[in-house]
Amino acid sequence: MDENTDVLIDIGQLRIGMYIQLDLNWMSHPFPVSSFRIASESQIEILRGLGLSQIRCIPSKSDQPPTEAPPEPASAQADGGAATQEAVAAGDNASESEVSADAVPDPKRAAMLLKMQLLEQQRRLDACDQRFMAAARQYRKLADCAEGSPAMARVESEALVTDCVQELLGNTESVISLLSDGVGERNALHPVNVMVLCLLMGKSQGLSPEALQDLGMAALLHDIGKLRIPPAVSNPLPGMTPAEEVRYRSHVGESVRLGQSMGLPNGVLLAVAQHHEMADGSGFPLKLAGEELCLAGRTLSLVNHYERLCNPGRSTQAMTPHEALSVMFAQQKNRFDPVALGIFIRMMGVYPPGSVVQLVNDRYAMVVSVNSSRPLRPRVIVHDSRVPKDEALLLDLETMPELGIRRSLRPSQLPRDALEYLSPRKRICYFFERAVNPASVEAGL
Repeated sequence: MDENTDVLIDIGQLRIGMYIQLDLNWMSHPFPVSSFRIASESQIEILRGLGLSQIRCIPSKSDQPPTEAPPEPASAQADGGAATQEAVAAGDNASESEVSADAVPDPKRAAMLLKMQLLEQQRRLDACDQRFMAAARQYRKLADCAEGSPAMARVESEALVTDCVQELLGNTESVISLLSDGVGERNALHPVNVMVLCLLMGKSQGLSPEALQDLGMAALLHDIGKLRIPPAVSNPLPGMTPAEEVRYRSHVGESVRLGQSMGLPNGVLLAVAQHHEMADGSGFPLKLAGEELCLAGRTLSLVNHYERLCNPGRSTQAMTPHEALSVMFAQQKNRFDPVALGIFIRMMGVYPPGSVVQLVNDRYAMVVSVNSSRPLRPRVIVHDSRVPKDEALLLDLETMPELGIRRSLRPSQLPRDALEYLSPRKRICYFFERAVNPASVEAGL
């Protein structure tokens, strides 16, 4: 028997693990592909709502082969048995498809389920946005008082980092989510972004809660010294004069001095002092290399570099997250601790949130979240002209093994309609959320 031999099964026999093929036009169903393995009860509900009496199943590709439909409950047999016999005796010639269709749930049920999934995923993304904005406001508050009330700035910093550490440690698995454009205040985006990614890195490295707290403090405050230098030289830009470059680089020492006035621990100050050092000795201000960098310094330096590739001083020089990781791995590998770089790439996935991609079925999509424990199967927003942009569903590639990513794209490579629909972010910002088992979401619905 050919491995792709299929059989027609009754709609009531559908089970998770079956590989099915829909004999429908692409526009007649909500799935991104017509052949796939059923991964959740919600997919079964949607299939039942399509109004089909039978579906084509490929047993050789199924985790669970089709079986006979379960017998009706005794009560149902008792209630309906006499009527069935009466119908047969009367010569009822209704087709099997018509009888089966009566048992198919109302298609409105499938539509309602899809709507509720949309609301749930939007609620979770909105929650991430709100938490990031709250963190950004708290950073601005501590930055405003850092010069005049350094002790208060330390209290505010510790409170913010402690909240994030406790939430992160409370999550068995964490999802890295891309945030909406324009969240938070621009001057706070970089330090909060770096703090979030450093904490995720620290968790992946197995750091203790105390070490995570120190790493988070260093990441949040690594650029605090920029308050003491002119805004015109607070970011590295092409064409800087030697004097401007020296002034820009002085922010590292200013951050350490301001951190000392805040009474930060020595481990935090050391990581802050090393956030521009590189493993190959090409960094500044001391050109440290290899084991001369502390663990927190290596992590902070790597994350800071990635964030600046995605969000440089001039947006025209910005790389997509996929490009940034590719450049760091292929062209700049010697500049980073190899263990730290490996952990970061595994954590972010080959296509980090914010990457614009083309799927194997040729549709365009944007990666919006990655489960740090399963980074190769992200969630994506897919361009679909049939669905309004503000109602676009996220596709979880983890539940759709046959639907993968073919390649990464630059936003400029997208067709105009796909570019407007997906709206790639001008600035890449992340926050983390608790990973949720799809089955538990369905049960809650």
